[in-house]
Amino acid sequence: MALLVKICGITRPEDAVAAAAAGADALGVNLWPGSKRFVGDERAARSVLEAVPPGILKVGVFVNAPPLEVASAAARLGLDRVQLHGDERPEDFAGIPGLDRARLVRAVRVRDEGSFADDARWAAEVFLYDAFVDGYGGGGTTGPWDLIAARASRPCWLAGGLRPENVAAAVRAVRPEGVDVASGVEAAPGKKDVALMRAFVAAARAASTTS
Repeated sequence: MALLVKICGITRPEDAVAAAAAGADALGVNLWPGSKRFVGDERAARSVLEAVPPGILKVGVFVNAPPLEVASAAARLGLDRVQLHGDERPEDFAGIPGLDRARLVRAVRVRDEGSFADDARWAAEVFLYDAFVDGYGGGGTTGPWDLIAARASRPCWLAGGLRPENVAAAVRAVRPEGVDVASGVEAAPGKKDVALMRAFVAAARAASTTS
């Protein structure tokens, strides 16, 4: 299976177009008001998502939002995946219409062995493993790749401090099904750099075919 490349924190339609042209398979918009990459209102989010070409996954990132609110936003915005990146409880998302297993991406901020304790309780198609930092990701901190490689539930995506110059090593160390980048391909928070996006995708793809 080909490595999936997700570029997250898209805030502008032109960046969505550029990320797709760079070869991304999935694009993420951050719908958490506490993020530096927060898309401020639904009209703005829709303008970004409408710029995403067909065939590319549209992912919405939520942090500690009520489950029914998440489901409603996913339906209104036409999201393909919902990424839960906070302290959500699996029982609160069980049986919510529109949020079935195939649609959920559970983010896990990895600090130690205990970080994986709730994995088995989640009905999620994919786990995304990120570095543990104050707040909820997007800070450019690299996660503990060896621990993630040993304990990751599969399939998994890897995030946390990934950049064009280290993504190949990350792919070889963890062998994830996907990689996720935000700050590592930016000129400034929420503003993507076209050259960095191209370099990231190329490096990730090359590592996935040789690892």
